[in-house]
Amino acid sequence: MTGHIIIAREAGVQTIRINRADKKNALTRAMYAAMASVLSEADEDDAIRVSVLMGVPGSFTSGNDIADFMNYSMGGEQGMEVYDFLMALARSRKPIVAAVDGIAVGIGTTMQFHCDLTFATPRTVFRTPFVDLGVVPEAGSSLLGPAALGRQGAFALLAMGEGLPAAEARAAGLIHAVVGEDEVEAAALEAATRIAAKPPEAMRIARDLLLGDRDALVERIRHEGKLFRERLQSDEARQAFMAFMSRKK
Repeated sequence: MTGHIIIAREAGVQTIRINRADKKNALTRAMYAAMASVLSEADEDDAIRVSVLMGVPGSFTSGNDIADFMNYSMGGEQGMEVYDFLMALARSRKPIVAAVDGIAVGIGTTMQFHCDLTFATPRTVFRTPFVDLGVVPEAGSSLLGPAALGRQGAFALLAMGEGLPAAEARAAGLIHAVVGEDEVEAAALEAATRIAAKPPEAMRIARDLLLGDRDALVERIRHEGKLFRERLQSDEARQAFMAFMSRKK
């Protein structure tokens, strides 16, 4: 595990906290690996009924650490950790709840398509600057986005990179509720506790019926991943990453 991912388990509820506040919860390969592992372990553990994803005040996650992208774009190794995490989300046999406050960029937005309930604060804005960085949507969002938001809503979010404030995300059906900054984690945990108290097999079947056939989703994640890796090594992406790193300096 990594100190940037904090795991707690109580009364059937597993919490997964992203805890890299100094980097606005940017996700590294090690962090993806840790989250993939605990989600997969939850599927095999009858004591865990539901997982809750959360960040720190003001930052759910700013997305993938650009340094990792930059390394791969310059010929470095690209591991499977991100892919493993996306597959763990898509294939999860247990419900997933999210508490989102503030920054929710890239995968911080697209993972909400895989959550069964998301609670977000009024200051939260969902944003996916994929095309601005010379890459493409991921996490199956090119399939799930149009289904959830309509084609034009998905285009605005996933291709144009326009921000989607929490209230609009709630109206569009991307998230379940908008609650105060001091209440978001409690609301998510309360919902998770209610889920954990329900008959687990009936919950599993009901969730599977709502999700439908996931084969198409898994195949879309694979296809997006192939294109994403290709784009990471494109001139467009390298220039975008260098510009981003220069702005940070």
